Amino acid sequence: MRKNSIFLLLILCFSILTVMPVQAVSEDRPRFTILHTNDEHSHLIPHPAIDDHPELTNSARGGFARLAGAIGEIRAQKQSEGEPVLLFSGGDILGGPVFGWLPLLDGVAAEMKLFQMIGYDAITIGNHEFDYGSEVFASYLKAAGYPEAGNQTVILGSNTDPPIGHPLNDVGIQQSFIRELSNGLKVGVFGLIGDDAVSKTAQPDNVTFSDPIETARAMVEQLLDQGADILISVNHSGVHEDRILAEAVPEIDVIVGGHSHTPLYEPVRIGKTIIVQAGSYLSYLGRLELEWIEEEGRLEIVNDDNSEPFLIPLDSAITPDAEVAAEVVRYEEMINEWISDLTHGLVADMRQPVASSPFTISGGRFQRETPIGNYITDAMRYSSERITGRDVDIAVQASGAIRANIKPGVEEWSEGLISFYDLIVSTGLGSGSDGLPGYPMVSFYLTEAEVRNALEISVLLSELRDNAYFLQVSGLTAAFDPSRAVLFTIPFSGTPIPSYRSLLSAYLEQENGELRPLKNDQTLLHVVTDKYIAGFLPMVGEMLPRLDIVLKNEAGEPISLEDAVITDGGRQYKVWQAVLDYTLSHPVHMLDLPQIPNRYESDENRLRVVPTLPLWIWPLVIVILISAAVFWVFYKR
Repeated sequence: MRKNSIFLLLILCFSILTVMPVQAVSEDRPRFTILHTNDEHSHLIPHPAIDDHPELTNSARGGFARLAGAIGEIRAQKQSEGEPVLLFSGGDILGGPVFGWLPLLDGVAAEMKLFQMIGYDAITIGNHEFDYGSEVFASYLKAAGYPEAGNQTVILGSNTDPPIGHPLNDVGIQQSFIRELSNGLKVGVFGLIGDDAVSKTAQPDNVTFSDPIETARAMVEQLLDQGADILISVNHSGVHEDRILAEAVPEIDVIVGGHSHTPLYEPVRIGKTIIVQAGSYLSYLGRLELEWIEEEGRLEIVNDDNSEPFLIPLDSAITPDAEVAAEVVRYEEMINEWISDLTHGLVADMRQPVASSPFTISGGRFQRETPIGNYITDAMRYSSERITGRDVDIAVQASGAIRANIKPGVEEWSEGLISFYDLIVSTGLGSGSDGLPGYPMVSFYLTEAEVRNALEISVLLSELRDNAYFLQVSGLTAAFDPSRAVLFTIPFSGTPIPSYRSLLSAYLEQENGELRPLKNDQTLLHVVTDKYIAGFLPMVGEMLPRLDIVLKNEAGEPISLEDAVITDGGRQYKVWQAVLDYTLSHPVHMLDLPQIPNRYESDENRLRVVPTLPLWIWPLVIVILISAAVFWVFYKR
């Protein structure tokens, strides 16, 4: 009898320990999972592409097939546990590698079609969605089945404001929506593009963008009125602006971020707001497991106990989804046919090796020279000289327009090889007025004084905004002090006053290899860059007349930007073509391929940061000297 009682007591204890917590989770504290990506930038396949082999373990990361495989596995697990899953993208789904050229073809919307296959709940508009102009973006969404497709995968643009009659108004872009989960939770979702992203939107045309914080406040009020329990903002703003938003609008429960390409290995918490971001290029899938504590009106992170990583590497350990992989192959065949036409048959396959190198040509968004910046500007200078038949004094390219390092393969079958895909991913952005991919090269003349202005602009904007505006150069060397870019900031208003004194010295390269000082006069210099950068530089003169720049021809007469475009064989000549031509010009080495010269393994001291005394020291010294002189006079009297 006693044994039976003990046995029944053990059964009761076991029931309490196993059943009660499950009931508490499912009824009192419902759970759900957010999966998220951002800044996919058309990377349909793993990168570096030269290392990708579908049947072998390899070091390549990303790809939509692996993404789909990882998501499918998590969904199956959560479905067995009765836990709902939401899937979001923080924007910039377009732009970068050769797959990013496909939106220029009518009726092709590879990224969005794949997102729909994978089952994304919502995608926020990023700045690179406008790389080909707002009307091309509208056509892209229409090709993806919108507005009808919005019933499955919502396109969010809470503060994106197309004018009346614009085709973006006809594709079902939504400001917000509410999704009721299987556990009864009502999740309100909206999506923002941030101020920095707006400033880097290449061709928004007449589309405008409302203030993100004021828009967020309006969305929060609207969704709460509609009965939302939880508020999620899917942003293309960057972690810095996400923090500001969380402080300004504390009602937001979760911010799924993008734009800054930041892999947040742990969420950022601002009050009750949880901020996540998953890096870029599908290197990771973000995973955030949450529990709703209704009595406290907040979310608790469940996988904060290291039970599951917040960022899941999309490496070869992930089993790719077969259906998505087959669709990616279809798009790969499509882009290969176009590449063959664009290169006149020189490259027939985007995975084709085009060069070799024992090192990575590295770079990044730094306020200094980078090896890849040197390589690309040297390529622009070399190729434009060949086409125009004229010596080029200077080539420049903005750091932000250089999208990736140029990486050789590291696997047994690919070691030291660079594919066309991996070479062009660094410079494949944009398009020309010809409707073909890549920003066109432009050739024009500036005075030496204007070149000095351009260098001042480079340092000033990288100080005031970010290093994406910093200019990489070929044909000159310069020394500068970033701390001298701003003389002082006006109190209360926060307005910075430029000093125009950050450039300490600059020298032009001569044909004999010697250097001569860059003068501050009207001597004309031949300059090449891309059309996007060339169009941006004169705009600074409108805000700061002292830094005015006017594009000119060889005779010093003003010309339009369109007149400055370089053509080759009747086609606009693009930056990616210049890089390919320069690469193919190197001496042949391994496997009958041109080899990248060793000089591009490290910096060459083209751009040097030289610390100096702050400019405010000198007014202080003058005041002290005047005060001392006055004191001496009174003392003598």
